[in-house]
Amino acid sequence: MTVMANQLPTAPAPIAALREAGVSVWLDDLSRERLRSGNLQELIDTTGIVGVTTNPSIFQAALADGDAYTQQLNALAAEGKGVDEVVFALTTDDVREACDLFAPIFEATDGVDGRVSLEVDPRLAHDPEATATSAQELAAAVDRPQVHIKIPATEAGLPAITRTLAEGISVNVTLIFSLERYRAVMNAFVEGLEQALAAGKDISKIHSVASFFVSRVDTEIDARLDEIGTDEAKALRGQAGVANARLAYQAYEEVFSTPRWQRLEAEGGRRQRPLWASTGVKDPAYPDTLYVTELVAADTVNTMPEKTLDATIDHGEVTGDTITDGYAQAQEVLDRLEALGISYTEVTDKLEVEGVDKFEKAWGELLDGVSAELAKATSK
Repeated sequence: MTVMANQLPTAPAPIAALREAGVSVWLDDLSRERLRSGNLQELIDTTGIVGVTTNPSIFQAALADGDAYTQQLNALAAEGKGVDEVVFALTTDDVREACDLFAPIFEATDGVDGRVSLEVDPRLAHDPEATATSAQELAAAVDRPQVHIKIPATEAGLPAITRTLAEGISVNVTLIFSLERYRAVMNAFVEGLEQALAAGKDISKIHSVASFFVSRVDTEIDARLDEIGTDEAKALRGQAGVANARLAYQAYEEVFSTPRWQRLEAEGGRRQRPLWASTGVKDPAYPDTLYVTELVAADTVNTMPEKTLDATIDHGEVTGDTITDGYAQAQEVLDRLEALGISYTEVTDKLEVEGVDKFEKAWGELLDGVSAELAKATSK
């Protein structure tokens, strides 16, 4: 994937170094306040971000903060719209507007960046048919080629990912924690492109990222290490998240060098890039750029909360590829954790369940907040 860096806005030195190493920096946040105040455009112009990701928690926080949505809420209430319809309208409008801001970057990078992600209703995470239908409805409503529809990487999400890609819709696969599930996600992606190609679609227009979560792995495993409490356990704190992500990149290199993939690539297929998500450091004992500087490799995306973006710009030390020479060391970390009795499978299964639950809770709070605003509007 070639990114024409000279056609992108100038970036601060650490972000420029990431770009040079093949890392695309996306902002993990979106709100109407950012859009209307000009803040998002300012960030595009000054920080080097080339995309945005959203999730139910982000939208819930955005709608709960201030009155940026009040006018549209009142108008939709006057039209008799229900809460699900209102949430659909508010979120797709925000994503469409963000897509338009990123259009120059989308053009400059031949569609690789300039992307904005919008997640399907997380309550559908275990219903593949409903997820695939929702993905098509969201993509049609946003009606911009830059949109990535986010689909959770649950077992039920895999066929929905394939079906959505087969329809020619770009996908951000989210909530990936385990290497086994990541390989299944890449297989679902390849199957989707194979089906799209068989249907006569231009697969060069279909893009995807696989969002591999990082800091939550450390949070869960560190807690278990603290319970063990030995010196050996303490020495492993803060290592699992990076090790897991590095081994994910090793799997990425393997899958996208197979003859099966090379046949698709010859037809214009674009690799599904690994995206490092959950890159805000939770433990203040760790460097606040840990999940940026230690996860640098070609054809990756790092989606950052603004606090992490600011820290990276201020003092991030980017020294080139920090992944591909570390596979053996990364595997050793996971092996040592297993030797201490920490089950990798148990941890990653727990994190997936918690991830879906967290997004469902945020979605419920979003619906409750919108319901309350609709009630106010209709009582006037």
